[in-house]
Amino acid sequence: MKKLSKQSRTSFFTYGGVILAYVLLQLYNGQVGLSSMIQGLLVPICAYVTMALALNLVVGVSGELSLGHAGFMSVGAFSGTAAAIALQGVIPLAPLRLAVAMVIGALFAALAGFLIGIPVLRLNGDYLAIVTLAFGEIIKSVLNNLYVGFDTTGFHFSFLADTVSPRMAEGGKLIIGGPMGISGIPIISTFTAGVVLVLVALVVIFNLVNSRAGRAIMAARDNRIAAESVGINVTKYKMIAFVISAALAGAAGSLYTMSLSTIVANKFDFNTSILILVFVVLGGMGNMWGAILSATFLTLLPELLRKFNLDQYRMLVYAVVLILVMIATNNPFLQRVAGNAAARFKRKKPAPAVEGGQSHE
Repeated sequence: MKKLSKQSRTSFFTYGGVILAYVLLQLYNGQVGLSSMIQGLLVPICAYVTMALALNLVVGVSGELSLGHAGFMSVGAFSGTAAAIALQGVIPLAPLRLAVAMVIGALFAALAGFLIGIPVLRLNGDYLAIVTLAFGEIIKSVLNNLYVGFDTTGFHFSFLADTVSPRMAEGGKLIIGGPMGISGIPIISTFTAGVVLVLVALVVIFNLVNSRAGRAIMAARDNRIAAESVGINVTKYKMIAFVISAALAGAAGSLYTMSLSTIVANKFDFNTSILILVFVVLGGMGNMWGAILSATFLTLLPELLRKFNLDQYRMLVYAVVLILVMIATNNPFLQRVAGNAAARFKRKKPAPAVEGGQSHE
């Protein structure tokens, strides 16, 4: 471990932390048993953790504020779930069907991210945030008016409710019913699949950040003009981060939807995008481990409050927690204490060899 770089050690510790948490939960569930409330939250936690990691790639690493990531989650959710329902007869094995559905959801979300990124990533700052918010609402409106049916001849698409069913052969099924969303979803998402998705997201993000493309992305984040002056194609590298982030969001949407029996497009609205942004801000910009912890904590918090009959204070607790975290992270005294504590655990480097009263350097 001493020969590994700091980035590599951080990556391995993060992987190890996720795997350790999974093993401990599985052992505890086998010996004592988790409550039904916690078991029902395991898959959504994994989905939200993946969403937080995906958005952190855009906000923390790339330095761009996106307010429409719930739209990419909805694209992956609807496309992946529709594929899973259509493939029930072809792929009877549920884990394999779930994996195929998540890949399809990721591909459709990546395509949406690429098409949206062409005009959006030429903007900066508040303008980019407003346009991503608009595209997120456009995606929700499109899905609210989309009707998709499936029969032996394939898929049938329409934006009019009365035109899909007549075109389907006998035995066909309406999968996406506009504002009614998708019902009768096969619940095939598992905690194991969620943990695998989180690990895949971490591997993709860490390898991107530590690559040449990642260094170019961070250079453009720190100073766009300086990056362009040395020949970095800023739009290209920001597009790479944006598309990868959208793909991870789409896979998370597929995982999340197939843990429910019914889903509607309104679930993925502006509030969901803000919730995911809160995960990123609370955990720290660019801090993947912090995003994992904050997404887990804030997903569990409403259910814990509901358990103690305090669910009406959920938003108040959210606000208080965010204010306290922001005060703590911007307090010079607490920053100094944390820095001193970290310095104590840091090993000192050996002094350079000295010969004849002078160092070799």
